[in-house]
Amino acid sequence: MQFSGQSVIITGAGKGIGRACARIMAERGAEVIALSRTASDLDSLREEIGGRSIAVDLADPAATRRAMAEAGTADFLINSAGINVLESSFDMTEAGYEAVMGINLRAALITCQEFGRARVAAGGGGAIVNITSIAGHRGFTEHLCYAASKAGLEGATRVLAKEFGPHGIRVNAVAPTITLTELALAAWSDPAKSAPMMVRHPIGRFAEVDDVARTIATLLSPDTAMVNGAVLSVDGGFLAV
Repeated sequence: MQFSGQSVIITGAGKGIGRACARIMAERGAEVIALSRTASDLDSLREEIGGRSIAVDLADPAATRRAMAEAGTADFLINSAGINVLESSFDMTEAGYEAVMGINLRAALITCQEFGRARVAAGGGGAIVNITSIAGHRGFTEHLCYAASKAGLEGATRVLAKEFGPHGIRVNAVAPTITLTELALAAWSDPAKSAPMMVRHPIGRFAEVDDVARTIATLLSPDTAMVNGAVLSVDGGFLAV
């Protein structure tokens, strides 16, 4: 119960890595304030772990700020919300760009900003983990805007760490490899598609959602009190080879 008496805001908490983070943080004693667009996902999560939930479309900047105000001052923030629109460099559309950059980057910057302001007003302290991707480090077909959004969030994480650090707020990021959410399981179930990627993972498998969530919990804990501005790859060695 290392987070007993503390609270965490988690965006994208309804599904995938965000939901795994919500479960693990709750198991370790934190009150979870879950943000997601889908009310039914929030309802089922609340039944599972308790806590509070706020339905919000993070593509809307004003709604995002209102949701953060409703969430109030928390000890931690996990930015897990994210989407992808598969478009090649030749076929990129304004709609795809706005959707991906709006949620993956702009919304994360807004939640970090509002979290930081609230923490400073409360006297400082706290920690943020942003979820990026190995796509910000390697070029994957049809991931132009997604890669730009994740690389941008890593750059922003370093700036946030520098500016929030004097207030005792640590800011780090994790960059997962392919993570077997429900959607990813379907997308990567074909061995013809998965084999070329799998062979680049020295550990011999893709990530499970709990692999990423446990790493995030570690980065939020006092055990990593001197880790700030880091981007930790959760990739089984993919980026090392």
